[in-house]
Amino acid sequence: MNDGPASTTPAVIRGAGDAADLIDTLKRLTGRANGIWFLALAGLFLDAYSNAALGAGLSPMVKQLDLSPTQVSVLTALAPAIAIVSNPFGGWLAARIGRVKPLLATKVVFGVGALLTAAGSDFFTVFAGRGLVGIAYGIDFAVAMALLAEYTPASLKGRLNFWQGVWYTATTTNLLLTLVFYKLDAGTDIWRWSVGSSAAFALVLLLLQMAFLVESPTWLASKGRLAEAVANLRRLYGLRAEAGPVGEAQAARDGRQIGLREAGVLFRGAYLPRTVLSTAISLTQSMQYFAVGWYLPVITLELFGERFEKATAGSMAFNAVGIVGGCLSAYFGRRIGLRLSSMAGYAVVFVVLLVMGATFRDLPIALAALLPVLFIFCHSAGPGANGKSIAALSYRSDIRTLGTGVTGMLGSLGSVAGLYLFPQLQSGIGVGNSLMVLAVVPLAGLVTCALIKWDPTRAEVNLEQETVGPRPRRPVSA
Repeated sequence: MNDGPASTTPAVIRGAGDAADLIDTLKRLTGRANGIWFLALAGLFLDAYSNAALGAGLSPMVKQLDLSPTQVSVLTALAPAIAIVSNPFGGWLAARIGRVKPLLATKVVFGVGALLTAAGSDFFTVFAGRGLVGIAYGIDFAVAMALLAEYTPASLKGRLNFWQGVWYTATTTNLLLTLVFYKLDAGTDIWRWSVGSSAAFALVLLLLQMAFLVESPTWLASKGRLAEAVANLRRLYGLRAEAGPVGEAQAARDGRQIGLREAGVLFRGAYLPRTVLSTAISLTQSMQYFAVGWYLPVITLELFGERFEKATAGSMAFNAVGIVGGCLSAYFGRRIGLRLSSMAGYAVVFVVLLVMGATFRDLPIALAALLPVLFIFCHSAGPGANGKSIAALSYRSDIRTLGTGVTGMLGSLGSVAGLYLFPQLQSGIGVGNSLMVLAVVPLAGLVTCALIKWDPTRAEVNLEQETVGPRPRRPVSA
């Protein structure tokens, strides 16, 4: 099915390292493996779509429900705020019960949360619905990135960055549907259609993932479930393998349940700089995106006027640039690495924020519109994807979801900070000055990337054979 070794002798799988090594012999993914890979990636479409759904219809919702500024701030920041907790919880859950079960459960929670939000007649009902979306978003993102990393051969690791293109595709799709609902004269109920449509996506994705997703062979092998790992290697990739005697290192891991207390290993030894780098990129990129990218409708209104169609079309155009940048981020990650592509993106975003802030309202419309285009492109092609991709590619399978969970937690913290800080700054010192102040965020990301040299796409190591923790638990004394 896939390009790999021509040997007819089945590979012997004694643990997670052997499973990972066998997957890494593949040079490309085709057929069933490629389809399942993109089906796992599609979950991130739902994550982004659900996040964008509220923003697209925010103004009509505020009018219909008569929300106060404080209530608006709470609702817009609620999902990423809850994800601060649900990200590491999702990582812990996936480390214990596998990748596929949590992913399926989140689709149900997404659907219920979307329907509850869309049917809301007051702040508290919408609050409850958005809370469920936040739980599902945090769990799904942490687990999906880990599963994608374990599905992907070493030579194709850069393709994890496609999630960024999927994010902008989802955002653009939601804006497009919102514009369609507007044309159909949905009135102030337009936000209900925008939010409710994500429930339909959740149902379709649930059915497809139930039918086709395959549990990670590497995770199964890390738990000593070698026969199942061998079966899934054959089912997913068409690879011939057989279960062998459990290796000594693997035997030491078998039966040990990974819990949140083991998260400390992420900050020890070789894992410390990896964790600092991935979390710093995730924190700063999400803060700059949600401060500026999520509020592009506000910036678009300033540039193009108050008409709903123009503002929405302008936001779609900006996000379409993100689709291009997000897809190219996989190419840049493969060509120059995730760290260097992050540095290049941060450098341009830093300059763009300074120029945009200093010249806001003063430039001709054509030039003023070019600056957000540069921001979105360089953000999405550079650091936008890399924090989560680096986390997914930097740890062995039994603690990988803990790594993606912690990174996602700090990324959600950056989202909340961006969503909260930008409106506060905007109301206090204006849009232009706010953008100049926020330029410190990409600068911090640039400095971090310059100081920490780790890049998983350039490191020739078998993560499954690394010996960094967790520390064994002390026996309970009698």
